[in-house]
Amino acid sequence: MTDVAVPPRERGFATPSIERGFATTQVHTGFTPGTTWSTAVPPIHQTAAYEFSSLQEAADLFALRKAGIIYSRNASPTQQVLEERVAALEGGVSAVAVASGQAAVAVTLLALAGRGGHIVAADQLYGGTVDLLQDTLDDFGIPVTFVDQDDADAWRAAITPQTRVLFAETVANPIAQVLDIRLVADIAHEAGVPLVVDSTVGTPALIRPGEHGADFVVHSATKFLSGHGTSLGGVVVDQGTFDFGAEPGRWPQFTGPYRRFGDLVLWDRFGQGQAFAALVKSKYVHDLGPSLSPFNAWQILQGIETLDLRVARQSASALTIARHLAQHPSVARVHHPGLAGNPWHDLAQRYLPNGVPSVFSFDLVGSESDVTARVARVIEELRIFRLVANLGDARSLVAHPASMTHSHLTATQRAAAGISLNTVRLSIGIEDPADLVADLDHALTRS
Repeated sequence: MTDVAVPPRERGFATPSIERGFATTQVHTGFTPGTTWSTAVPPIHQTAAYEFSSLQEAADLFALRKAGIIYSRNASPTQQVLEERVAALEGGVSAVAVASGQAAVAVTLLALAGRGGHIVAADQLYGGTVDLLQDTLDDFGIPVTFVDQDDADAWRAAITPQTRVLFAETVANPIAQVLDIRLVADIAHEAGVPLVVDSTVGTPALIRPGEHGADFVVHSATKFLSGHGTSLGGVVVDQGTFDFGAEPGRWPQFTGPYRRFGDLVLWDRFGQGQAFAALVKSKYVHDLGPSLSPFNAWQILQGIETLDLRVARQSASALTIARHLAQHPSVARVHHPGLAGNPWHDLAQRYLPNGVPSVFSFDLVGSESDVTARVARVIEELRIFRLVANLGDARSLVAHPASMTHSHLTATQRAAAGISLNTVRLSIGIEDPADLVADLDHALTRS
């Protein structure tokens, strides 16, 4: 039966015109810009640009006098859904989504450090982040001091008048050290600077750092938020708690005139909880171009819909596997804060009452001088775990940090992060835990 109740244009289709030529028709017919579709799930707005209703609207958008989307380098409607959703999950005020977790860390620290700023960061960080901090940011003239995240005095001693941000991970990759967020947040706030935490491993399903004093929360959405290992993405959430206006002289990027927008002052125009996002999008994403594609934003949104279900299963399975490995004769030590006796067990009980993340490590028995070949044999014998430079996937993954994710660190840096050549990292997926235990037992026995 023909549907005649809704005219074609009202369904979002432009009425064909016989007065137009073939080339015009092939470009324009069938779509009316601005059409609203009643989709049940967020659609993919796969477009590079957006049509303005007038030149005045375009001018207002480009001058930041009006909020809206100009070009997909800065944002897309699909991306905005992702930003709002992650901000809500973290209990934050606003968020910026970019092309990767590394990009999220980079634009966050660049925006906060500004010209001549200094960063204090934890020793216990993902290797790629260490590369960014000690190499690229150094090239940009932004010095970074690394400290033991458990040493409150070291944090305080490292802060200088030029310090603009303290940075750490809520649960560190790969040894799963748990950050005392409240302690470090208090130290940051005493110094008048914000605390930024990377909570990729923690996820908002297990911990919301803003509730413990963190001001900005970064995620590699590629990992647990996505959960399917298909799409790169990163998000930074502004908790809306840090007042850049309290000491305006320290934060000219927020409280002084924004040169490219004349006399506009971001703090006056957007206020607390929004000025940071405005700066990141209008400057760092605009200028450097770490744009999140609408398709990737859409895929990450699909993963987020099952986040708590996946994370709960992964967390429970990881603890089961950690307990098994702790009794295995081929394993010297298991780095899992859910185990009694782990140095961060008490912090895990305090900050992670709903479960400890499913990324952890174990050390093989043996000296470092002869263990590398054995690590290779163990990994080669695994049948379910996959050797992949990723984590937070539905699939269980294995990695050797010293030769992969943390290979650029010196021996001293690896030791400070708790990593040895014997260390093997696991990211537990959603498979049957009994199968994963059997796979590890097989590999450890055959090696």
